[in-house]
Amino acid sequence: MEILGALCIVRLWVPNPEAGKTVASATDTTVSRQTVYSRLGRIGLYARRPVRCVPLTATHCRLRLTWSREHALWTTRQWSCVMFSYEYRFSLQSDSRRTLIWRVPGTRYHQENPIERHRYGGAGWLVWGGIILGSRTDLHVQSVTMTGHIYRDVILEQHVRLVRGARGAEFLFMDDNARTHRVNIVDECLQ
Repeated sequence: MEILGALCIVRLWVPNPEAGKTVASATDTTVSRQTVYSRLGRIGLYARRPVRCVPLTATHCRLRLTWSREHALWTTRQWSCVMFSYEYRFSLQSDSRRTLIWRVPGTRYHQENPIERHRYGGAGWLVWGGIILGSRTDLHVQSVTMTGHIYRDVILEQHVRLVRGARGAEFLFMDDNARTHRVNIVDECLQ
């Protein structure tokens, strides 16, 4: 209960410096920001940078859970025909990440702590890779935005097609359904 009360103080105090004046006038006591921080530190709450992530909708979570349940009993041979792809964009824009959250150590990835990040702005690099049981593709690095044409011509034709040919008719390609992965030219190429 002490931690919950402290979190309420943080939510009131930190974004609202005028709260100190309100407390001072109501109690005839001056409370500095450092006093609040020290007391929170004594019970194990510290200001930390939050994890940043793209939010998943309830539909995404439901579909992922359904897919997982359908494939939970697959054999190693079946999984050896599934290729997972992942792409990551590194932003060259500076992000000071000055926003801090108060949390107990060890709770970085708890559901209430990450800050959602919806899009990338500015210049950056994109890295794409594919993994399959016992193997992987070469990493593909590019400095331009991924479009449907680039995805088809570079990723699918130069990387995925080779693995698909080696694995045969049972090959299953799992991508992340990003908008550029679902344009008509990509869907036609995958058929």
